[in-house]
Amino acid sequence: MKLSIRSLALSSLYGLAGGFILTFLFKWIEFATGKKVYTFLLNVDYIPIIGTIAFPEWIEIVFHLVVSVAVAIGFYVMYRLRPSWKLRAIRICTAVSILIGIALFPTTALSERTPELTDGIALLYWLIGHALFGAILGIFFKLELRTKPIQLT
Repeated sequence: MKLSIRSLALSSLYGLAGGFILTFLFKWIEFATGKKVYTFLLNVDYIPIIGTIAFPEWIEIVFHLVVSVAVAIGFYVMYRLRPSWKLRAIRICTAVSILIGIALFPTTALSERTPELTDGIALLYWLIGHALFGAILGIFFKLELRTKPIQLT
């Protein structure tokens, strides 16, 4: 399977857009409710070596955006491996993003700065945010897959 520069660039832009929306959503939720979902989104406390460094907030956001881009490229690769995926892009991206959110939530127990593992409301916000992230990526992919690439002559 070969990924074109265009495909990588578009997937990266989609990941950045979804990642920024998730960042701002969680920042707003944390501000409005006090639930530490934004803190959790940027948290790297549990990663060996990196977790011992006090990074500025903007660097933590960059880490998050790198992950968002990687997820978006991963979704694009899934599409390339299974062309029938384009018919269900929104549902698949949303479901997989929720699963990623579920898989990550237990890491909240590894930090004192993040929500408690038993905080159901924080988990709900976390999963809604990840569902939105996935839906955004799915919409972008679905719209892109409906259009034909521009041919330069």
